[in-house]
Amino acid sequence: MTGPRTRAVRRPSYPVTREIDEQTGLGEAYMRSLLRAQLRLAVGLCLVLAAVVIGLPLLFAVFPEVSEKAVLGIPLPWVVLGGLIYPWFVTCGWWYVRQAERNEDDFAELVDRPPSDDAP
Repeated sequence: MTGPRTRAVRRPSYPVTREIDEQTGLGEAYMRSLLRAQLRLAVGLCLVLAAVVIGLPLLFAVFPEVSEKAVLGIPLPWVVLGGLIYPWFVTCGWWYVRQAERNEDDFAELVDRPPSDDAP
């Protein structure tokens, strides 16, 4: 037999962006994975920030000798809370934006990949 196979019907391959636009099950799975990654990142960073915001006053309350120390005549709690926390918050914000953009770039790369021709 040298003729083409007539029984095998080729399904058209759709780009993933079409799956997302049409809100199919596959498209929803892709979107859920992106949202889950972004949520995991946001919750993780919020937990770290909450630990610092709650932990520092707790540290100063539990160990009063730490709060009695001074740096250049300024009480240590003021130096830490007023001078060191804000640059750290900015750094955390920069890191968060960078990671969120990386998640979105990975998602875009996954979505924009051409469909494979091996699909039946």
